[in-house]
Amino acid sequence: MRASADADRSSTTATSTGHDPTAPTEHGNPATSTGHDSTTAPTTHQPLAPSRAHALSTALLAAPADLIANPATAHWELHAESGPVGALSMRPHPLTVQELPTRRHLAGYVALEVSGLGRAAWAEALRGPLHLRAHAPDGTLATTGVQIPGVLDDLYADAARAEHGPGPHVHEQGVELSLWAPTARRVTLLLGDHTADGPETELPADWDERSGLWRARGGSDWVGRTCRWRVEVYAPSVGRMVANTVTDPYATALTVDSQRAVVADLADPRWAPAIWTDTPAPRLDHPARQTIWELHVRDFSAVDPDLPEGLRGTYAAVGHPQARGTAHLRKLAEAGVTTVHLQPTFDFATVPELRSRQRRAQVPTEAGPASTAQQAAIAHVADEDEFNWGYDPWHWLAPEGSYATDGAQDGPARSREFRQMVGQLHAMGLQVVLDVVFNHTAFDGQHEYSLLDRVVPGYYHRLDAEGRVEASTCTSNVATEHAMAEHLMIRALVLWAQEYRVDGFRFDLMGHHTRENLLAARAALDALTLEADGVDGAGIYLYGEGWNFGEVMDGARFDQAIQGMLDDTSIGTFSDRLRDGVHGGGPADADKRLQQGFGTGLALAPNGGATGMAANAADADELRRLTDWVRIGMGGSLRHLRLLCADGVERAAEEVDYNGMVAGYASRPEEAVSYVDAHDNETLYDIGVWKLPVDTPLEERVRAQVVMLATVLLGQSPAFFCAGAELLRSKSLDTDSYNSGDHFNAVDWTGASSRFGVGLPPADRNEAQWPLMVPRLENPALRPDHAAMVACRDRVCDLLRVRASTPLLTLGDPAAILAKLSFPNAGPSATPGLLVMRIDDTIGDIVDPEHAQVLVVLNAGPAPLTEQIEDCAGISFALHPVLADGADPRQREVQWDADAGLLSIPGRTAAVLLARRG
Repeated sequence: MRASADADRSSTTATSTGHDPTAPTEHGNPATSTGHDSTTAPTTHQPLAPSRAHALSTALLAAPADLIANPATAHWELHAESGPVGALSMRPHPLTVQELPTRRHLAGYVALEVSGLGRAAWAEALRGPLHLRAHAPDGTLATTGVQIPGVLDDLYADAARAEHGPGPHVHEQGVELSLWAPTARRVTLLLGDHTADGPETELPADWDERSGLWRARGGSDWVGRTCRWRVEVYAPSVGRMVANTVTDPYATALTVDSQRAVVADLADPRWAPAIWTDTPAPRLDHPARQTIWELHVRDFSAVDPDLPEGLRGTYAAVGHPQARGTAHLRKLAEAGVTTVHLQPTFDFATVPELRSRQRRAQVPTEAGPASTAQQAAIAHVADEDEFNWGYDPWHWLAPEGSYATDGAQDGPARSREFRQMVGQLHAMGLQVVLDVVFNHTAFDGQHEYSLLDRVVPGYYHRLDAEGRVEASTCTSNVATEHAMAEHLMIRALVLWAQEYRVDGFRFDLMGHHTRENLLAARAALDALTLEADGVDGAGIYLYGEGWNFGEVMDGARFDQAIQGMLDDTSIGTFSDRLRDGVHGGGPADADKRLQQGFGTGLALAPNGGATGMAANAADADELRRLTDWVRIGMGGSLRHLRLLCADGVERAAEEVDYNGMVAGYASRPEEAVSYVDAHDNETLYDIGVWKLPVDTPLEERVRAQVVMLATVLLGQSPAFFCAGAELLRSKSLDTDSYNSGDHFNAVDWTGASSRFGVGLPPADRNEAQWPLMVPRLENPALRPDHAAMVACRDRVCDLLRVRASTPLLTLGDPAAILAKLSFPNAGPSATPGLLVMRIDDTIGDIVDPEHAQVLVVLNAGPAPLTEQIEDCAGISFALHPVLADGADPRQREVQWDADAGLLSIPGRTAAVLLARRG
C-alpha cells in the first residue's frame, strides 16, 4: 500500500510535480489500489513550469513584475493552444485591494488588461495550455504559464452554484448527474449496473456553457446503479491531454474502496433506521455549555471482547448494547458530557475497506514494555491494516466504508449504519460533531488518489508563486478561497446536517480557510430549519484548529479563520494558551521534560529536567505567569477580561503576552475551546509521565490528571477532552499515533489496561526519544492499575456533574462573565500553584436562583494550602454537594472559615464551593 509503488503501477498515471506524494505526512500516506484510471493522449506540449501569471478575471491578468526587465516597455501576449488570443495592455496603476481579496500575495504584480477575448474564446482557451509572453524591445522573450482559478470563477461559478449545481440529484422525474468540469474537452458518463464491478455503458454528457457543468439525465431506474465520469482534459502537471476516469466529488454513496460512485436516494426509508428517525437531537441552551468528548470510531470498540469480531471498530458498535464502550459512554453522558466528536468519518483514502483485504499486525505478546518488537510488527503492515486517523480526504459527502460492517460497505447501506450510530448517540442525550478536513486532499495531479485535480486541473488546490501545489497542511492544500471549492465544502456540511442530522463540525486546520468561508458555512447552516430540513441549523456548533502558519500565515493571502479573527461569530477555535499554561512548554518540544507547567509540577515538584537541577526562585515567577494563561482560559479567553497579572499590573487579557501573541482573543466564550489533550501529540497521562517527577506516586498522578482536566471542565468556554483521558489513557508515549494501529490507540473501557508500557512507539516518529522512553516504559510504578483508572474516571465524572449542575460555570454571555467573574489572590504575591476563580451572581441579572456565588479553587501543588481569599470574608461557602458526596475522599477535606474568608485545600485538588442565596 505504499504510494511509490502505486505511482509506478502504470506508465499512464503521472504524479504531481507539486510535492513528493511518497513522503510520509502527519496524517498518513494513503496508497491502496482503487481501479481508478488515467490515460494520456500523445501531444507535443510539455509541462508549463513555472506558472507565475494569474488570470484574475476575463478582463484582468496579473504578471510578476520581475518576469521581464522594464515591463512597461514590453509587448505582452496571451497564448492558448491555437496561438495568441485577445490583446493585452499594461495598466498604469497597480492592482487594488478590491481586485485581490483572496490573493494579497499578488500585490506588486503587473496588471494586464484583456480585450478582444469574449466568453466563448476564453472557454476554448482554457481547454488547453495557457501561457503569457512578454517581448522586450531588445528581442528578449519571457514566458510563463497562467494560473486559471480566478477566470474560472469569473466565468462559471455563479451559475454552477445555482439550485441544481454539481453532483447527483434524485427527484420525482428521475435522476440528474452533473459534473463541474469547465476546462474539459469532452465528458461522458459511465453508467454501471447495481454491482460494484459490473459492465458500464458510456453515455454522452451535455455541456452547459453558462455554468461549466456537464449533465446526464436518466429515469428512476438509475437509482442504485454505479457511475463514473470520463473526463478528457488538459493537465498542466503532465503537460498533455489526459482521459481521467473518476468518481464524482459530490458522490453521496460509493462502492468498496471508492472505485465507483452509486446513485443513491438517501430519502429511501430503507436507509433510515427507526432510532435515527424517531430520536430528536438534543439541544443546548448555548454553545458555551458544550462538553465535548473526542472519539475515533475504531478506538471505541476495536479490542472489545464482548462484541463479535465483525462489529469491532464499526459504526454499529457505537451504542451497541453489548459494547463495553456504550456503558462507559452512558456513564459520561449521565454525568455531563454533552457531545461526541468523531474523528474523520467521511470517505478517506488510507484504509482498505474490506476486512479480508486488511493485514493484521502479528504483535508478539511476550515482548517487554519497552521492546521494539511491537512497533516493528505494526510498521510492517501499517499502510495496509485497518487503522488510520483518516485525515486524508477523498470524498467529503460519503461515509467511510472501513467503519461499516462486512456487507454494508457498498452504496447507501453504510449510510444506514452511520445514521444508526447517530441515532444511538442522540438517544443517550449526546450531540454528534463530525471532524471535517477541507484544507487538503490526500494527493493532487494525476495520482490515482487525486480526484479534484483530475476533474479540473489547477483549480481546486492552492498554488505557490511558481504554480506548484502548496503542502503546508501536510499534503495537497485545498484553495477554498476559490468559489467552487467553497461550494463543495458547504454542500458537504449541509448534506451531513440534513441527511445525517449531526449537530456540529470541527474543522481541521481551519486557519487555512478564509474567514468568509466560515461565515458562508454559518449562513448556510443557519438557513436549515426543523420544519423544512429536519434540523435546526442555527443550533449547529462550529469550531476548529485556528492555527496561523503556512503560505496563508498572517493574512498573506486573505483574512483567515484563526484565533482572534472570528469575533462575534460564535465559531470556536482551540485555545493553546490554557493548554500550554497547564502543561508547560509546547507540543513540539524535543524534550518534554524540560518545561513544566501549572499542572505538571513547575516550581512545586521539580522533575530535574535534563540537568538534574532543582527548582530555582525564577520558577515560582514563571508559574505565576503561566497561571495567568490558565486563568484567562478558564474565564472564556475573553479579550476584555481583566486580571491582576504576575508582574503586578492589571491588564485586559488581550494585553497579556502569550509567546508574542495575545493571551485573550475571543469576543464570546464559545469562540475559544478549552483543552489539555486531544488525539494529536501525547495523551495527557503521557504528558505527566514526561513532566512530573519520575517518583511521583500513582495516586498523585491521578490527582494531577484530574486537576489538569478541571482547568477545562470548570471554565467558561466549551470543554474538550480526548476519549480515555478520564481513564489515564496512554499511547505508550507515542507522539503521533495516526498510523500506530489498534495496539497503541484502542481504549480498554474495563480499565484493565491503559496501554502504557505496551512497547516503544513507532520508530518513524519517536525513535529519537527512545533512549528517554525506555526507563519510563520499563518502570512498573508508572503503569496505571485498574483502581487508579477507575478512580480517575469517577472523579472526572464528579467534575462533569458539577459543570452540568452549576449554571454559573457556563454563563455563555460575555457581558455577564466580565461583570461576575474575578480571580482573587492573583498577582505577584499569588501563592504558586493556587488558582481561585469567583463568580458573583449578586451582580447583574440573576442566573442561578439558588446560589449567589461560586468559588472554584485549584491547588496544583502537592502540598496542602491554607489561605485567606480576598473579599470573601463573611460569605458562607460550602463544598459543592456533588463533591461532598463524591469519589475523592481528599476533596471532603476542603474547609472554609466564613468569618475569616479562610480556605484550606489539600494538595493536587480541584474544589468548587457554593454560597446559597439568603
